[in-house]
Amino acid sequence: MSDPQDYTPPAVWTWTPGSGGKFANINRPVAGPTHEKALPVGRHPLQLYSLGTPNGVKVTVMLEELLALGHSGAEYDAWIIPINEGAQFGSGFVEVNPNSKIPALMDRSGPEPIRVFESGAILTYLAEKFGAFLPTAPAQRAECLSWLFWQMGSAPFLGGGFGHFYAYAPVKIEYAIDRYAMEVKRQMDVLNRHLAERRYMVGDDYTIADMAIWPWYGALAKGQLYEAGEFLQVQDYTHVIRWADEIAQRPAVKRGRKVNRAWGDPASQLLERHDASDFDTRTQDKLA
Repeated sequence: MSDPQDYTPPAVWTWTPGSGGKFANINRPVAGPTHEKALPVGRHPLQLYSLGTPNGVKVTVMLEELLALGHSGAEYDAWIIPINEGAQFGSGFVEVNPNSKIPALMDRSGPEPIRVFESGAILTYLAEKFGAFLPTAPAQRAECLSWLFWQMGSAPFLGGGFGHFYAYAPVKIEYAIDRYAMEVKRQMDVLNRHLAERRYMVGDDYTIADMAIWPWYGALAKGQLYEAGEFLQVQDYTHVIRWADEIAQRPAVKRGRKVNRAWGDPASQLLERHDASDFDTRTQDKLA
């Protein structure tokens, strides 16, 4: 790999396998499946194929919140997709999400299965399907969707930008880290100023905007992403921390963040979820 100070882009870029740092084994410049692999199908109306990353947590939190409200139609099977092993490039998964990213959802409750991919699209689909966590008044609905799309547009700067260059890149590039650290701190300031005057992202109502933003920016504010809390001085974002702590105490959030999680405290890992009782009997500490 060239010294970043000496690198001049060639006239035509060519792919060098192994150049992607920690995730080089699964990065490639083309789409489509790499192998044949059918997806499993459980007994519930909703089939989720995911992993307990921030994007995956958005959806499992939403599903657990819907169940907590009494929406029995939101029962789901959550199948783990180990992206570090390239499972997202199996033929069955690519059929559900041609972009090969988790999470992906199949709704089998109707006469024809419906696929939904992209976490923001899944949250909106479920909110509209069950009439929950998305305001109906025009101004509040617009505010909620604005913040949902803010998260979808902003988080790549946090994860693929700052997180990659700070934690995962094979070389530390000062310019890249400074560029993305500045942007992440700006985003955190946007949230901190907004939440200084509101309990949740859309006033007093907890919505899909909170569910989308919390797994990324709540975790960052608590120093749980990329071991970068001190570097970014996240303790300064007091209103984000207050908001993050309140959401973390919700019972459905506590359950949702365990689903498809394959790291950390064994008691926090429910690799697959097929029944509500799995939280009591199937976490990794119980299985061990």
